[in-house]
Amino acid sequence: MTSRTLFPRVTTVALAALTMGASLAMASTALAAHHGHANPPPAKTATTTPAADATPPDDQILAVINGQVLTQRDVDNRERLFVLSTGLPVSPDVLKRMRGQIVHQLIDERLKTQEILKRHINVEPQQIAETISNIEARNGMPKNALRDRLAKDSVSLTTLIDQIRVQIGWMQVLREQLGEGGRITAIQIAQREQALQAEQGRPQYMMSEIFVPVPDPRHDENELAFTRTIISQLRAGAPFPIVAAQFSQDQSALDGGSKGWVQEDNLDPQVVDIVRQMPIGAISNPIQVAGGFVIATVQAKRTVGKQMGTLVSMRQAFFPFDAPLNPQAPTPQQRSMLEHATKATQSIHSCDEMEALNKSLGEKRPSNPGTQVLERLMPQMRSIIEPLPLNKASHPLISVDGIALLIVCDRQQKNLAQQSPSEIADQLMNERVEQASRQLQRDLQRRAVIDMRPAARSILN
Repeated sequence: MTSRTLFPRVTTVALAALTMGASLAMASTALAAHHGHANPPPAKTATTTPAADATPPDDQILAVINGQVLTQRDVDNRERLFVLSTGLPVSPDVLKRMRGQIVHQLIDERLKTQEILKRHINVEPQQIAETISNIEARNGMPKNALRDRLAKDSVSLTTLIDQIRVQIGWMQVLREQLGEGGRITAIQIAQREQALQAEQGRPQYMMSEIFVPVPDPRHDENELAFTRTIISQLRAGAPFPIVAAQFSQDQSALDGGSKGWVQEDNLDPQVVDIVRQMPIGAISNPIQVAGGFVIATVQAKRTVGKQMGTLVSMRQAFFPFDAPLNPQAPTPQQRSMLEHATKATQSIHSCDEMEALNKSLGEKRPSNPGTQVLERLMPQMRSIIEPLPLNKASHPLISVDGIALLIVCDRQQKNLAQQSPSEIADQLMNERVEQASRQLQRDLQRRAVIDMRPAARSILN
């Protein structure tokens, strides 16, 4: 039985805004001048906005779920959110193929929301804000960039907030559902440790999944078409974490579909057969499993019990810009910041000094970005950190919102494949939670009174 994750392994990546690829290099070159997938992405074409032969009214009711309505506006907003998040041209034909699955997903979310309210569970605004910040960090976006982008493209922020609120609230429902059964004992952890010892030398995969449920296995044509559409967008360059967060019905959705390191015993047999053969970074074809389809991608492979890596402890200082950088026309303040950062590169010789500098600059980014695994950094960032001697500041790293300096405090070799008792406990909990989630969703669907209106039936056919 597969283990679908409840508790996201979300890490705030403080270096995310420094890994902006070619744009960082271009900005650096321009400002300095003023100062003295296996398949390549297709060529960009004009973005096509969602369209239909006859545009239905926004308030047209598609379904009534236990007395709660689902309107055309809800579906349109979710479509626009998908188009925006992929950053790719999306044709009306692609959106048409996705629309039926969006309706199903929104119905499931209505059922979950009703259960959340029934249990008087309140999702705090701070929880939603932190989740949005984590999504931005995982995708190398500056703070508030996602909100600004939604506003610019006339996509209601409420659409994203509602989706995140359901995901967080559902986690709390599942914790309640498990109750005392959610406690992991020392004996259970020890038993899993013994099982891992017995699997020494067997393969393990760092992977992510998108799970598309199939309510009726006798009629899975729409879900299969939807899965293929998602795959085509992923292979064209759509970010896997964002697509997973929107469309995966797995409990790992909030973590961008990431399942972490998993053994073959914790995967569906059909998934194992595929991931054994998959190249790193590839996107699988639809994989049919019990209950639906899986889209898989593998970030890394190793053998159980052995994966040597380099842990790097760093500090950073961030020089914020007063406005987004235009590489062709930097402002006087931006030139001044570059001059300040260049001088600091020569004068900073310890992590304590770098931390003090960052505090003097207002600590817009945390001084300590956390211990990083060198081998897992993005290639451009790794090329900066790997050759950097201890206690020597990097050259200025320029992004659209400021300049960063990095310094390496310590490097250590470690066997990254050794799981701590807390990591094992999380894995055991995730397995129990996924089972509880599937059972509760089946119960809610069985008890629900769902009135599908003619407009919805035409979408689903």
